[in-house]
Amino acid sequence: MSISARRLIPALLALALTAGWGVGAAQAQVEVIVGERAMPAPIVEVVPVARPGWAWVPGHWAWRRGAWVWVKGHHVRGVVEAMPAPVVEVVTVRPSPQHVWVKGHHVWGNGRWVWVPGVWVRI
Repeated sequence: MSISARRLIPALLALALTAGWGVGAAQAQVEVIVGERAMPAPIVEVVPVARPGWAWVPGHWAWRRGAWVWVKGHHVRGVVEAMPAPVVEVVTVRPSPQHVWVKGHHVWGNGRWVWVPGVWVRI
């Protein structure tokens, strides 16, 4: 066997193993099935004119008692920061086929936006 063939065989074997692991990981990602209780689309609200010193808290969805509930927009005294971007969450393994994922979301509470982490809920 030539010297170049001796070097080529281990390289090809390493490539085949690496490609095989990559395919296995891709297949595992495709086979994962996640049930999700999707948040409905936002509801368009007409923002009334605010009095001086008041700010608008936009309407938003909140998960309450096993369902998405629309929290209407309203005025509050002071300044309202823009709703932060959603937090990227790592979804754990689905506990059972009877569970659905409720993604994390922001809600307005105590004068600020509060992050409510995602959770698996049994349906």
